[in-house]
This record gives sequence, C-alpha cells and structure tokens, in this order.
Amino acid sequence: MDVSEVAKEFTQLLKDGKDQEAQDRFWADTIRSIEAGPSHEGDYQDLTGREAIMTKHAWWEANTTVHDVSFKGPMVNGNAFAVIFSMDVTMKGFPRMQMEEVGLYTVADGKIVEERFFYGPFDEPEGAAGA
Repeated sequence: MDVSEVAKEFTQLLKDGKDQEAQDRFWADTIRSIEAGPSHEGDYQDLTGREAIMTKHAWWEANTTVHDVSFKGPMVNGNAFAVIFSMDVTMKGFPRMQMEEVGLYTVADGKIVEERFFYGPFDEPEGAAGA
C-alpha cells in the first residue's frame, strides 16, 4: 500500500470515528509519537511503541471532553502526510476551548512509523481569569 492509500484510508477511518481501527490497521508496532513542547514535556511528549501511545490516548480520553472535531486532509508529500484537526474541547480544569493542530504522519512499508503534532499556544477563552 503506498503513502497516498495509507493517508486516504487512515484519515477516512478517523473521520468515521473509527480511531481504534485506524490505529490497529496502520500503526507500526514501533510507532513513535511526538507532541509539541513545552506544553507536553514529560511523560507524553516523546513515546515509542503502541502500548506507550495507547497510555497517552487513555489519558486524553480521561481528561478531555471532545464536543466536536473536524478534519482537513490528508495532504501527501513523499513518505509523509498531514492532517489538520480542528477541535472543540473541554479539558479537566480548563474552560471549553477551540484548538487546532497538524498531525504529520511518516509512512514506511504501508505502516505509520511516526506521528508528530504541531500546534500554537492556546488562547485563553473569553471570560477566563486574567482576560
């Protein structure tokens, strides 16, 4: 399966709400996940392996209510593709917010071997303390 096919099928599964199926089909066993710092320094910033990344996903699900998510992409270049995620979320201890991030996925032998996320600083929602 070439990069374009992986990108299209992986992204469609995400759009269909089938995250687990997307991960099962397309993640390499040794996948690496890199979150943008410094907001994710520590335990979840740079992980390798399915089990470690599933721990990060479990933390996200336990600490975040996703009200809505939309996707743009995939956009393919060489052995990689990007997806833009726009999310309406409430994270524990914070007001509801809109966030956008880019996921850059590197593919080898039909599997995603690395996912890397990019996002800017979070804007404080209107009415937040200090606003």
